[in-house]
Amino acid sequence: MHKQIIGAALLLCTATLAHADPSIIAHRGGTGDAPENTIVAISQSLKNNADAIWITVQMSKDGVLVLYRPSDLNSLTNLQGSVSSFTAAQLSKADAGYLFDKPTYPFRHKGIGIPTLEQVLKKWPQTFFYIDIKSPDADPDRLAQALATILQNTNSLSRTRVYSTDEKYIDALPNDIARFVSRDKTRTILANVTMSHHCEIDKNVTQERWYGLELKRDVEVVEKYTLGEGRSKSQLEWDEEAMKCFRSAGGAHIIFFGINTLDDYRKAVQLGADGVLVNSPAYFNKIKKN
Repeated sequence: MHKQIIGAALLLCTATLAHADPSIIAHRGGTGDAPENTIVAISQSLKNNADAIWITVQMSKDGVLVLYRPSDLNSLTNLQGSVSSFTAAQLSKADAGYLFDKPTYPFRHKGIGIPTLEQVLKKWPQTFFYIDIKSPDADPDRLAQALATILQNTNSLSRTRVYSTDEKYIDALPNDIARFVSRDKTRTILANVTMSHHCEIDKNVTQERWYGLELKRDVEVVEKYTLGEGRSKSQLEWDEEAMKCFRSAGGAHIIFFGINTLDDYRKAVQLGADGVLVNSPAYFNKIKKN
């Protein structure tokens, strides 16, 4: 009886310490499985049990937010030029599967266009979307207003969160739009933990905070001296010390970017990440089934 009680206690302890699996977030709609940021990619990712979808938006010539990431349309489609050079209607007729999976190009001439953000949010009203702003030439205030209008009109404020590597787009957002902590601030906190074991988290902050960064990241470190400055390369890497730092104030959520191997996924689970950004939900769906 005594051994059974001890065994039950150990089992309970193990269960308490175990981390829940992180959410599977389909990067660019699932860029490893189908043409990125398209209806087809999102559909496949949801069929493969993705928990959320990460999409990239830019502003078209007529001020409509559409799903596309590269700076030039010829990177992925049969068009040339910037997204801002075409209207949303013209972009919808582009061949967004034109260059996917060469040399066979299985998605060419399949009628896969560049969708609008509003179209996607309306098609999947129950899905959580992370919205990454990559528009290289849009006015931040105009883009922020367009985004706010779409989120309000589609009842999506509570099921979206916005990210951008360009802080001017984050700074322009209205207060009611949920967002990530800036990449630069997240990197600075992680760098201080990695290099000097110093945690710069305000312990008095309790509101929800979302951080997103690569599991490993090479950065350039600048050190200033009396006679000048020195530059060196260093690698930032999430570990238990870093996770403890970021979670030292309540309400922290941590998303690891670029999780595309089983080893990286296992590390994300071990560290207790809240979500992982993956290129192929099909791959991770297969892993989980096995």
